[in-house]
Amino acid sequence: MPLLVFFIVISFSMYVFYKIKYVRSSRPVERKWLSAKSSIALGLFVALFGVNQLFLFQSAVTYIVAGIFIVMGGLSVFAGIKAYQHYLPFAIKEAEEA
Repeated sequence: MPLLVFFIVISFSMYVFYKIKYVRSSRPVERKWLSAKSSIALGLFVALFGVNQLFLFQSAVTYIVAGIFIVMGGLSVFAGIKAYQHYLPFAIKEAEEA
C-alpha cells in the first residue's frame, strides 16, 4: 500500500498547490477554473483515503465510512471535471485578452 499512500500525498499536495494559485490569481474566471482543479484533487484525496481505509481496517463501520468517503470523493471529482471543462474555454479567452 505504499503506492496508495504516495498517491494520497500527491493529491493532497496538488490540492494545496491549486488553492495557493487560486488565492494569488486576480482574474475571476481563472479563479473558478483553479477552484475546479482543486476540487478534483481534493476529491481524489478523499476517495483514495477511503480506499486506503478499506485495506487498513476490516470492520463494518470501516466499510460504511470508507464507502461514504469513496462516493463523496467520486462526486467531487465528477463535479470538478464538469466545472473544469466548462470554465476552460473562458479561462483561455480571459488569458488571451490579458
